[in-house]
Amino acid sequence: MGDFHEAHPGYAATGQLDHLRAVEYRYLDEAGHVYLDYTGAGLPARSQLRAHAARLRYGVYGNPHSESPTSAASTRLIEDTRTRVLRWFNASPEEYTAIFTANATGACRLVGESYPFGRRTRLVLTADNHNSVIGLREYAARAGTQVTYVPLDCPELRVSDAALLRAVHRGRGAGLLAYPAQSNFSGVRHPLGWVATAQAAGYDVLLDAAAYAPTGKLDLAVVRPEFVTLSFYKMFGFPTGVGCLLARRDALARLRRPWYSGGTIISASVAGGWHHLAPGAAGFEDGTVNFLSIPDVAVGFGWLRQVGFDLIGQRTSMLTSWLLDRLSRLCHGSGAPLALIYGPQDMESRGATVALNFLHPDGQLIDERAVTRDASAAGISLRTGCFCNPGAGEAAFGLSGTDLAKAGQALTKSAADMDAYLSHVGMQTGGALRVSLGIASTLEDVEKFLDFAERTYRDRHPDLSGLAPRLSC
Repeated sequence: MGDFHEAHPGYAATGQLDHLRAVEYRYLDEAGHVYLDYTGAGLPARSQLRAHAARLRYGVYGNPHSESPTSAASTRLIEDTRTRVLRWFNASPEEYTAIFTANATGACRLVGESYPFGRRTRLVLTADNHNSVIGLREYAARAGTQVTYVPLDCPELRVSDAALLRAVHRGRGAGLLAYPAQSNFSGVRHPLGWVATAQAAGYDVLLDAAAYAPTGKLDLAVVRPEFVTLSFYKMFGFPTGVGCLLARRDALARLRRPWYSGGTIISASVAGGWHHLAPGAAGFEDGTVNFLSIPDVAVGFGWLRQVGFDLIGQRTSMLTSWLLDRLSRLCHGSGAPLALIYGPQDMESRGATVALNFLHPDGQLIDERAVTRDASAAGISLRTGCFCNPGAGEAAFGLSGTDLAKAGQALTKSAADMDAYLSHVGMQTGGALRVSLGIASTLEDVEKFLDFAERTYRDRHPDLSGLAPRLSC
């Protein structure tokens, strides 16, 4: 580890996080866990859980859609949390509102089902996008909207500024651009400057910040997309089941909801056949919001502020840099590389997420299911597959649109057909490994993973027997 400290002398200044790991995240070491899936979900500090328990132990909270004391207590906490969310992202409450959802996926759905797609509008999607964002194309297609994909450049898995410009200026009309601030596949951070570029061309912008927000600061007084989607459990682990759509009020007013529900209306009539939607966020928060958990979001932001959000970014950046460097130097006895990294191999415009596969001595990819099995046995939690980001995966694996179209026609919903699909497109494995770092990550976690990789796969052909059937992404 001496080489690490020489390469990253600033790591010592993040020592406070080692203390937090030993106290607030002690459950990891008590159970022998090496947790490397922060892009999948953050981890809660014990103090967050204590705050939740204390609030429920000493308070009484009811459904907020009423004027009773318990209802008013819930409403106060929800509105306080809404204010805290806007404050964290430096969003003016006059310009933005925060709409609570179940997750970032739910936030995407709100925009997709309500956006005024039509034959004169366009939907532009970067190929690097979570399925929850790509799924917007289904709403667009039903309205006859043209869908354009902005391709990725390999091997960096980035989108060039020129390609983005061509996409938003191609054809007639404008509409909606949707892209991730950070790829959940490769960790690439796409330029926030694209927001203003697209807006100048007449587009609204949906910025998916789910993978970016845990370690990247988003200032909505500087970057002003119409819509931002978030999942709070990715930022600070608890609560789950609460996400958010940050929406500019002028853009929100242009959305047209296809239905209404309890809590979203001022009034409605059965006999009269009419309804009046509630203004602002209330018109988009379907049913009863998760009123017992939403206040935990405010606790989570308080925790990040107490720890020092910049400190988390500094540490994860140094650890990711070291991980990339060490992975690139791992090799078999023959000198052949042991790991293949997808995307950037340095820290230029990237976050703390690394996608890779391990290699046999002959260069063939090691089946990611074998790595899942072996890592689990070693107490290591990481992610395998295509991470609900098929576009980035297709670019990383060099798959052609023609082959994918043919394979898709042959693929059924049966999981057993996945191997036939992989054979059809010429893939050796069904996906990649994803290692991601966060607030409680330490140098020891990274070293344990690297040691596991070298001990398990150097000069070895893993036994693939007993692997579970493949599941589609």
